[in-house]
Amino acid sequence: MEKILDRFLRYVSVDTQSNEESESQPSTAKQLNLLKMLRDELQAMGVEATLDEFGYIMASIPSNLGKDVPAVGFIAHVDTAPDASGADIKPQIIENYDGGAIDLKGVPGLQLKPAEFPEMLHYKGQTLITTDGTTLLGADDKAGVAEIMDAVQYIVEHPEFKHGVIKIGFTPDEEIGRGVVKFDVPRFGADYAYTMDGGEIGELEFENFNAASAKIHIQGCNVHPGYAKGKMRNAIHIAEELDGMLPVMARPEYTEGYEGFFHLISFKGTVEEADFAYIIRDHDRARFEARKQMMQKVTDFINSKYGEGTATAVIKDQYYNMREQVEPHYHIIDKAVKAMEMAGVKAKIQPIRGGTDGANLSFKGLPCPNIFAGGLNFHGKMEFVPLESMEKASEVILNIIRLFAE
Repeated sequence: MEKILDRFLRYVSVDTQSNEESESQPSTAKQLNLLKMLRDELQAMGVEATLDEFGYIMASIPSNLGKDVPAVGFIAHVDTAPDASGADIKPQIIENYDGGAIDLKGVPGLQLKPAEFPEMLHYKGQTLITTDGTTLLGADDKAGVAEIMDAVQYIVEHPEFKHGVIKIGFTPDEEIGRGVVKFDVPRFGADYAYTMDGGEIGELEFENFNAASAKIHIQGCNVHPGYAKGKMRNAIHIAEELDGMLPVMARPEYTEGYEGFFHLISFKGTVEEADFAYIIRDHDRARFEARKQMMQKVTDFINSKYGEGTATAVIKDQYYNMREQVEPHYHIIDKAVKAMEMAGVKAKIQPIRGGTDGANLSFKGLPCPNIFAGGLNFHGKMEFVPLESMEKASEVILNIIRLFAE
């Protein structure tokens, strides 16, 4: 069997960054490079697998039981976040981690420090895979991809392993909120599924944010600064004014747990015009709707102060909290908890301060909680993943399959 570390390193070497500005699906053609690789690897293992025009891999392993049990699926996304480069990744392998700071050798002086990321100390003595400081790592979610493929390889090479129908799905564009927009749930054929897209070992989530995006345009008026009195409307200052009307303590850096936020993610502006964008998040649906209304109200205020048409806001829902769809099928949470216990892992049930493909899949009729993939510090150069966490995640997949087969 190929070791899960070698598999993971192969996958992160492929640049699969998605692009929110693109209207195509997949949003970037380079995601297909890894998707084609995965399809071919599945087929080489004797697994029926297809890759459609939208970038969805769907694979199926038939049951070897003499009875009917629910078909269970496992899903991961191949794209990496637009927040940091996913090209030319140079992973560092830190064996028997000693609990100290780790030099990220691609950027002189840059370190991954327990003083800043104390959770690193949970993994003393283990093998850590880090970035070199110039890119993200891609453990979100290529760790999940590797874990699923590792489990598939085990099943194929151990025909004595008893299982029902197993469905495998790999998707593009999860990081830009479009991962399963065209995913055909009936064609996938699972009764229940799990996304392998969580963070550190033990995480189990069936609640996530309700999510929206907001794109704001400010139209200013540029006049020669020597003659600007009473005439100039500086779009940069107006944009700053709008942002200042949103509650400071409702920014991501001041929130945790079930607290929602407004997150300013981009800004581009001149005196003449400015464009900036937010993501809006809250677990509670009523508070989520109130946050969107607040965004519209501050936009309306700017127009009342500076003139109609000064500010325009385009607010779009992205996904919703899956809890209401998953909770009626709580046995799939119980199975995941038991599967972790069988692997010697203590389950930590908590809300996702983010979203997964599973949220939208749950609203499409496929209850789909989220299981840890093992990585930490996603979307940036401080990302890392313990090898042992990936190995445990693969074991959990096999244990879930065992439990469904009983």
